[in-house]
Amino acid sequence: MTPQDPNVTTSLRVIPRDQHSVSRKDISPNALRVLYRLREGGFGAFLVGGAVRDALVGGHPKDFDVATDATPEQVRALFRNCRLIGRRFRLAHVVFGREIIEVATFRANIDDGSGDRETHEGGRVLRDNVFGSIEDDAVRRDFTANALYYAIEDFSIRDYVGGFEDVQNRLMRLIGDPETRYREDPVRMLRAVRLAAKLDFEIEAATAAPIPMLAPLLAESAPARLFEECLKLFLSGHAVASFERLERHGLLSALLPETAAALASNRSGALRRMLLAGLAGTDQRVANDEPVSPAFLFALLLWPAYCRSLMALQARGMHTAEAQRRAADQVTVHQLQRIALPRRFSLPMQEIWLLQSRFSQRQRKRVFRLLSHPRFRAAYDFLLLRLTASNEHAADVEFWREAQLESGDALSARLEAEAHGDGDTDDAAPRKRRRRRRSGSAVAAGE
Repeated sequence: MTPQDPNVTTSLRVIPRDQHSVSRKDISPNALRVLYRLREGGFGAFLVGGAVRDALVGGHPKDFDVATDATPEQVRALFRNCRLIGRRFRLAHVVFGREIIEVATFRANIDDGSGDRETHEGGRVLRDNVFGSIEDDAVRRDFTANALYYAIEDFSIRDYVGGFEDVQNRLMRLIGDPETRYREDPVRMLRAVRLAAKLDFEIEAATAAPIPMLAPLLAESAPARLFEECLKLFLSGHAVASFERLERHGLLSALLPETAAALASNRSGALRRMLLAGLAGTDQRVANDEPVSPAFLFALLLWPAYCRSLMALQARGMHTAEAQRRAADQVTVHQLQRIALPRRFSLPMQEIWLLQSRFSQRQRKRVFRLLSHPRFRAAYDFLLLRLTASNEHAADVEFWREAQLESGDALSARLEAEAHGDGDTDDAAPRKRRRRRRSGSAVAAGE
């Protein structure tokens, strides 16, 4: 059977079980249940996409997608624990507790009038529910490495577009004309970078060539979708590789425009060193199965933009505290036009930035207030990162490291001794004025 897309030719290659490394031991038992049930129901049943790709390169698949010639309604009839979702892509979700096996009907690229397909005038796909054959389905997938089908009937792999060879050669190659495919869905450019970073693949030359020119198309993508793609780029354990590939392929300025501009103008490279050090720490935390807050991630990613905005406002003569607040707001508002950063992350991100200026303060009241701040630990960790850009924060890091280890009484006594012993009139004078205006009990309580 020939595919409907005339621009892509297919040639079936069957890789028998003894010639590939995908094993049922690598596949979720629930995914196997779905595959066998579909097969018993008289339908074709294939594990497809990332699970097959990852198993071939020695990874450990976590998500298992199934492709079939059964319609969504037929899938629902086979599984009581099934729900149908989606408008752009109608899918069946078979639910096993916390695990969901996604089942998609084979789709075609071209609508003969019997299906449900809608495209934007620029070529972007808005709705795609045109069903077809397995050959059609292979052609409409994005990358050849994602168009491999593991057949439950004989445990072979079906390859229609050369994906098996590309996986062996560690190449990300788009199926079809790259420019057309990117215009259909600009987020494919980010997926190419993310998957190449994750798998340590290279992006094939023709697939990479149009990316710098088409990168501005990302502005047409839904900001909420770009936020989710950012989390996948930077919180999957390959943040450094993802960032470097975004730079290499001209995508950083489309995704984080103000950060890209700030890094380009930072001649010393200090901001980039700090950013990469922070992303390396993120990768290490993911590897150790430790949590990473999106608020901290975006505080890191947008810090160069914040610093650049702050310097510009101060150069205009704005008071430091006001400039800090204004810079935080400006950077956040501008970035929200591209990436929908939820307030539950953007507000803590701004707090991390604004707390940085308070680490140089040594007045007892302010020290204790900062230690009790709910964002103190994140802000302190951020201060540690700043050491990779400049040693000027070394004394602050040491002070606050010790402050966290001391008891309240010991810290209070040390602050008193340092204030008087240093002859620091800037700290001592305000303390004397407070004592004249306020009761001694308030000072003793550390307020």
